[in-house]
Amino acid sequence: MPLTESVSFTTTLESQNKIQIPKLIRWRFKIESDQALKVGVNFLGAPTGMQVFYTKMRKDGRITVPKFVLSLMQGEEGKSASSPIDVMIEPA
Repeated sequence: MPLTESVSFTTTLESQNKIQIPKLIRWRFKIESDQALKVGVNFLGAPTGMQVFYTKMRKDGRITVPKFVLSLMQGEEGKSASSPIDVMIEPA
């Protein structure tokens, strides 16, 4: 069953602006590295809306958050990169 619906999870930002998609989500929805994804990210509990971008998952299950999106998130809230992040992925 490929990813056909929106999926949300909470994680922290890894080094080099990477986010790990949990293995259970990758297995359940059979997310492939060539599938285009619409990704929304936001600091946990932040009142502002999600910053949305399009990307593909790497073979190791990680996606890279663009530096521009990360700077928008940090500029709005003043939070650090180690804060928990809400992530929403859906097919593009």
